[in-house]
Amino acid sequence: MPVFTIMGEQAVSGLHFDTTYGDYNSWCGGGGTGRDNGVGEMDKKISCLVDLQIRGEFHKVEVGLMTLLRNCLESEAENSRSILSGYVDHFQSIESEDVGWGCGWRNIQILSSHLLAQMTEAREVMFGGSGFVPDIPSLQRWLEIAWERGFDEPGSHQFNHAIYGSKKWIGTTECAALLRSFGIRARVVDFGPKESESLYLSVPGSSVGTQELVRTNDGRKRKAPNVYGPMDRYLSRGVSQASCSKDAKSCSSFIQLHDTVDKESGGDEVVNGAAKQSKGHQVLMDFVWNYFSNKSSIQFGHRRVIVSEKTPLYFQHDGHSRTIVGIQVKHQRTGNLQYNLLVLDPAHRTAALERSLREKVGWQKLVKRGVHTLKKPQYQLCYVDPGIASKEEMEKLKTIDSVFLEL
Repeated sequence: MPVFTIMGEQAVSGLHFDTTYGDYNSWCGGGGTGRDNGVGEMDKKISCLVDLQIRGEFHKVEVGLMTLLRNCLESEAENSRSILSGYVDHFQSIESEDVGWGCGWRNIQILSSHLLAQMTEAREVMFGGSGFVPDIPSLQRWLEIAWERGFDEPGSHQFNHAIYGSKKWIGTTECAALLRSFGIRARVVDFGPKESESLYLSVPGSSVGTQELVRTNDGRKRKAPNVYGPMDRYLSRGVSQASCSKDAKSCSSFIQLHDTVDKESGGDEVVNGAAKQSKGHQVLMDFVWNYFSNKSSIQFGHRRVIVSEKTPLYFQHDGHSRTIVGIQVKHQRTGNLQYNLLVLDPAHRTAALERSLREKVGWQKLVKRGVHTLKKPQYQLCYVDPGIASKEEMEKLKTIDSVFLEL
């Protein structure tokens, strides 16, 4: 397998990286070698980070972004039903700081804002009980601490155990490792073609039906694939891909609703292929609907919009990540159901998103994503189960397991 260069190693100039603490082993006088330093040394590092971490900056939306989104959804046609997460803050990528590489960190901030606002027990354990969402450099430190404590050792090795001060991409597993290090029960779900199943399951050559795997939830672990970087499974070999790793303009290509036609291919072949892909990707839509609706146990009655107790979903695909904050279903005249993911994208400016929702103009293009927009062969989701893990469970959470669903 060829080696892919994910991102450059250079330090980030626009963020507040403190070079005094550039060496991970020099924190607060620490001079040991990581995991061998013992509990006391780790407690010292964590205490030091709690004091040094900086609150992440974001555009505060009066009345709340999710309230504005709910108002818009309630104003739509009577044939629609929507389910939303509770409160979230939107953290946008900033041109001078993290455009092109920071979407993963921004989505962690969005998800963390929900956990801190909605889960009292999470507020007590996350980020040293600070009660706020830290900035990206601070989050990078927290991820390094998670690695040093043994969470996602294969992922830590792929990053050479260091991420602070760099533009390296992160993904779903890093989100899960960071949250799990606080005792948050972060879960990962993989979506992909049948032939990629062996990459995600620990039993070599195992063949497990989709429904059976979801139903039994028996803790099958993702097989450590033969990759050379954390994002290798999302990269197309030999294809120069437009992604948020390039620049702000290419980032925006992920936030537009469009159906492209490959002019070099036959029209019928493209249409048929797209139809087949949409049918397969309905699996992802069904999962998201069942997740937010608690397997359709929610009763709408006369309401068009319901606020669920479910957390938002960290949503990863080739080259970019976003946050799913809900889902909408519309009953069409043909009798079919049309689903739309409700998505917050770090590539959007929060102020523009707020204005669009307040004025109820153009917000659909910014938030809604139908099944026809799901064009990637593989996706990953991260969600959070209720409660805080016990000490015994924490040991199990160190291995980032996942459930695989075939698209």
